[in-house]
Amino acid sequence: MGSVSTSCVVAVALLLLALGASGQLQVGFYSKSCPTAESTVASVVRGFSDSDSTILPALLRLQFHDCFVRGCDASVLIKGGNNSAEVDNTKHQGLRGMDVIDSIKAQLESQCPGVVSCADIVVLAARDAVAFTGGPSFDVPTGRRDGKVSNVRDGDVLPDVRDSSQVLRSKFAASGLDDKDLVLLSSAHTVGTTACFFMKDRLYNFPLPGGGLGSDPSIPDGFLSELKSRCAPGDFNTRVPLDRGSERLFDTSILRNIRNGYAVIASDAALYNDASTVDFVDSYSGLLSTIFGPYFRQDFADSMVKMGNIGVITGSNGEVRKLCGKFN
Repeated sequence: MGSVSTSCVVAVALLLLALGASGQLQVGFYSKSCPTAESTVASVVRGFSDSDSTILPALLRLQFHDCFVRGCDASVLIKGGNNSAEVDNTKHQGLRGMDVIDSIKAQLESQCPGVVSCADIVVLAARDAVAFTGGPSFDVPTGRRDGKVSNVRDGDVLPDVRDSSQVLRSKFAASGLDDKDLVLLSSAHTVGTTACFFMKDRLYNFPLPGGGLGSDPSIPDGFLSELKSRCAPGDFNTRVPLDRGSERLFDTSILRNIRNGYAVIASDAALYNDASTVDFVDSYSGLLSTIFGPYFRQDFADSMVKMGNIGVITGSNGEVRKLCGKFN
């Protein structure tokens, strides 16, 4: 009995610690210390998107890549180049938006020096990017602190386009996200493009049931021809919309494409081949879901907030960087 009691006490203590860390995040955290924080983030994001709309999905991807590695601590922003920083990991290939974060940080440092963390800027910028592509507007709690660690190998934990649904589910679960979150956050692919590099194996090097390599047989013939015409063998750089026919608008088209066999990358296609995720794809892609539910926009926003709470540093831990690309 004594060992059971001790275990219960330890479990409760850990739970309270977790709740305490999360409780220090709150909507409007900067309302008094830096009242212009959120409006400044939105203004800078809007300015960049006016000249380059592709920055919006890039900012959404940036939050995903930050939060899935060591939590939402802005570790991915630490400048690399010597193959030792997190951002040097090949899984961060093509990551963009750091210049937007740096611009926001510079303005906020002039308004409220040493107050707003880079980790919060990443989350706020992604939130605004969703809204500016026609997605839901929602509140996100703030109060994160910036991390003091950035290691290249930490990026190995990121989901990969070649991961099976089981591996994807496992990686999401390790970050406290469930199968529903996996489908919803993958739906962020409703906006943006991917490089042919991330499709080459599916188009030309897919292991065939009878042996040898070829094209993924689950891709409809017409769609396969379309993809191959965009991504010739050896072409790794051409960009292809992730959401066929609706890459500039935030909507549920990506889920209908996944359901109908028109997923561009393998990890999206995998969502319809697993009993744990297929029902979520079907329910959110149904034409009547906007009336009777489930409500995609609200649930997507909830999953974004949930992702933004992964491994946060709060209170007196971590730091508030002066420059997002380097530790203080």
